Amino acid sequence: MSWFESLVLGLVQGLTEFLPVSSSAHLRLTAAFSGWHDPGAAFTAITQIGTEAAVLIYFRKDIGRIISAWTRSLTDKSMRHDPDARMGWLVIVGSIPIGVLGLTLKDQIEGPFRDLRITATMLIVVGVVIGIADRMAARDEKGGRHRAPQQRKELENLGVRDGLIYGLCQAAALIPGVSRSGATISGGLFMGYRREAAARYSFLLAIPAVLASGVFELKDAMESDHVSWGPTLFATVIAFATGYVVIAWFMKFISTKSFMPFVWYRIALGIVIIALVATGALSPHAAESAG
Repeated sequence: MSWFESLVLGLVQGLTEFLPVSSSAHLRLTAAFSGWHDPGAAFTAITQIGTEAAVLIYFRKDIGRIISAWTRSLTDKSMRHDPDARMGWLVIVGSIPIGVLGLTLKDQIEGPFRDLRITATMLIVVGVVIGIADRMAARDEKGGRHRAPQQRKELENLGVRDGLIYGLCQAAALIPGVSRSGATISGGLFMGYRREAAARYSFLLAIPAVLASGVFELKDAMESDHVSWGPTLFATVIAFATGYVVIAWFMKFISTKSFMPFVWYRIALGIVIIALVATGALSPHAAESAG
């Protein structure tokens, strides 16, 4: 992998990780359109450490409170009803599905799931799902001609059942094209949560899974002699800086704007990929992963 490739892929990772458009799909597509080797699942996981570092810094006050309250709840029973302590337990509960499926489907994630036909299909299908969830949320927020606006749920209403459903939505993002934020936020909207609440829990829920995945892949990469460490670490730093800016923008965007621009973008991109693969202009299969 060249330094230029790492710069571009780091920017792509940072720009798309928190938007509902699938960062893994865009890394795969950027490489395919540029004629580069597929950066591979390991590169994606390691650079995601950079974007998750951005989450840790942006939500540092929330995370500090959650960790402090959760730790005290281990020995102090009175703390177990504290909202921050509950959030700590719910992040753990919500992380179980992706942990189990990530280990079980590791070979598929690194192989067959990276087929561009699957990626394109997921871009379109999940795009439609996000669009439906967005319309439902907008209808509740604005009400209708004969119906008053409906109060949507806050994170204080989050329980074990909803946490597990969030977790299952996150696990779907193991397939390139789904989008971790897109799946979890739309899942939250379907369950009746406010946009900001759904996004906040989505970002907090991703921390254990992404960091664990990154460390796991990092361990394997350190035992391999096929990794270009300089460019990979450079891409991770770029992803961190870009990702921080995107989080700050996105949290403001969702408070007043619709997800529909992302929906139409996903559908259009999916259709373009299918057309290119069908005409033979783009191979559906990954080239040898870049080192």
